Amino acid sequence: MDILKGLNDAQREAVETTSGPLLILAGAGSGKTKTLTHRIAYLIQEKNIGPEEILAVTFTNKAAKEMRTRLGEILGMRADSFSFMPWMGTFHGICVRILRLKGYAIGVENNFVIYDETDRRTLIKNIIRDLKIDEKQTKPAAVSAAISNAKNQLLSAEDYALSANWGFEQRVAQIYEEYEIRRRKANALDFDDLLMETVRLLRDNKDIRAFWQDKFKHILIDEYQDTNAAQYAIVKMLVASERNICVVGDDWQSIYSWRGADFTNILNFERDFPGTKVIKLEQNYRSTQSILNAAHNVIMKNKQRTDKKLFTKIGEGEAVKLQEARDEDDEAFKIAAQIFSYKSVGARNFADFAILYRTNAQSQSFEKALLRYQIPYKIVGGTRFYDRKEIKDTLAYLRAIYNPLDTIAFQRIINVPARSVGKVSEERFFNWQSQNGMDIISSLLMCNELTTLPSRARDALVNLGEILRAAQIMNEGSANPADIIDFILSKTGYTGSEKLLESEQIDRNENLSVMISEAKTYADLASYLEDAALLSSSDTSAEDDQITLMTLHAAKGLEFPVVFLAGMEEGLFPHSRVYSSGPEELEEERRLCYVGMTRAKQELILSFAASRAQFGQRSYNAPSRFITDAELELEQFNEDFSISGATDEPFIDEYVDNFYNDEPQIQVGDRVRSAAFGDGEIIDIEGMAVEVKFDRGGSKKLNAEFARLEKI
Repeated sequence: MDILKGLNDAQREAVETTSGPLLILAGAGSGKTKTLTHRIAYLIQEKNIGPEEILAVTFTNKAAKEMRTRLGEILGMRADSFSFMPWMGTFHGICVRILRLKGYAIGVENNFVIYDETDRRTLIKNIIRDLKIDEKQTKPAAVSAAISNAKNQLLSAEDYALSANWGFEQRVAQIYEEYEIRRRKANALDFDDLLMETVRLLRDNKDIRAFWQDKFKHILIDEYQDTNAAQYAIVKMLVASERNICVVGDDWQSIYSWRGADFTNILNFERDFPGTKVIKLEQNYRSTQSILNAAHNVIMKNKQRTDKKLFTKIGEGEAVKLQEARDEDDEAFKIAAQIFSYKSVGARNFADFAILYRTNAQSQSFEKALLRYQIPYKIVGGTRFYDRKEIKDTLAYLRAIYNPLDTIAFQRIINVPARSVGKVSEERFFNWQSQNGMDIISSLLMCNELTTLPSRARDALVNLGEILRAAQIMNEGSANPADIIDFILSKTGYTGSEKLLESEQIDRNENLSVMISEAKTYADLASYLEDAALLSSSDTSAEDDQITLMTLHAAKGLEFPVVFLAGMEEGLFPHSRVYSSGPEELEEERRLCYVGMTRAKQELILSFAASRAQFGQRSYNAPSRFITDAELELEQFNEDFSISGATDEPFIDEYVDNFYNDEPQIQVGDRVRSAAFGDGEIIDIEGMAVEVKFDRGGSKKLNAEFARLEKI
């Protein structure tokens, strides 16, 4: 087989350059996997390099398997043979093999076991208990993340302790030290140890380092922009004096700094290896030129980057579209309607579409809209909104208030957040309640009579009863469901009850704020619970033809014919934290935007909303600066919006709500439109509570102040 067949000029040059350091800057959709695979085949077939003398590092086992299969096809060899490319795999996989063979030099026995994340957290939990550290203040998940981050920065327990400046870090230092003692005693390595111990092995043993340098005549590293400090150190120490190292990556697609990746590794490659040849893969095989141009315009606004210009022979294609919506529901229903229309006329399958967004919480409005249109969907890398723990917990509280006989709801919340009610106490309470003839809230309030319970459990249950009774009174007084939710979260201390990772806490808070905003649109708890139940129980189908919902981070490496990039507003995308974090954070947000845009093959639609419910309040944010960066046609915006002159400074929102009046200018018999439920007729009005009979079936009691009903 002609190994060079089917390669463009740049790819061919990358394949044939086999001596010295080589940096391949591979733009999105430029065929980097193909180039890497053909380069390995060329080394084996044309340069007579033994497969065992080549080290090829990928970032996922899936990528390694794909590359191995392709390579076997090119060379006509069995890809599943152990002798065929034995040193192809992830950093962790390669390090396991190195340590099994040579780890004895640093005291690592070759029969070590590998702890996964569950194992690590279990050990940390045991240590927290044994050291009598309060688990409520020091969660195993947070400690595990801190230790992992330290190891990826090559910080030992002793190093970490020296830099621990505040309470949590000092507790982590104590746990980290004990964790290392117990781990070594168990002859175990966690995933971070695989890297860290390999660094130590190569750094401290000159002869062993020379052995591996001599063994690997050629080293190839994929996704080099995603390497962390430990991986970077391993690469540098494995390179022999001939410096036959080839790295492939795209600094424009570096979006994982939050998990330790350092994209400056690729920017500094030429400094680390003087005389590096740089080859740019700029021909894109995925997207139309209009999509590439818009994405290019965005990334050019970053200061820390390499230079390249992607082009395609696919053609100009359709212009990138901008879509304006009144609010998040309107945005979701407009997108759902477009997808439904495409499918109805046979122009597209559902699987052709992806909806990408910045935060997980944004999925709620899209899930609701897709369910209304009966469009099947899947969420990649996430959980359906109404299946998320914090949402199910809060709904259980609401159900318990609405129906104090709902035992299932009470079983979910009786110890959430933790309130010292053990399984035995829980069982005794429910047995007593079922015998006394009272509902559960009344039983909670009378719990002091249950002397078989420990005093702490009795006190906790009485307190829970008082909270629920107060919320029950609010409901009886026609309080808005959102106010009830806010009361429950506040009085139970739910949001601060667990020490979560920062990213997990942000996600949880954002999800709860979306829930509160959604609840505000309903006039009473009954209506809200009814809809929530219907949405949570809806079958979204397991068929193959379904659209994809995912965050921008989860979308990397994927592609779709049509991509909707939603929520293009300041404070959402870019995320609000860039305002206090500095230019590095903003540049990563811009790279994330570039990644999202280049997932699209044929059509790309960006959308923004004039108003959006955030953190329980309705905000009016300016359209994202990334829209300006893209240099899209401004006339596609409503004239009320101006995005010209966007800078890298925080936007000051001067937009005044002129879409809606505070008072509903409607009466019984009027036809109205709801972004969430469609068109309908008003059948009753009581204050701000408006009952609407919708054309799609059923009637709902809505809060006119927040439901944003539009008279038609």
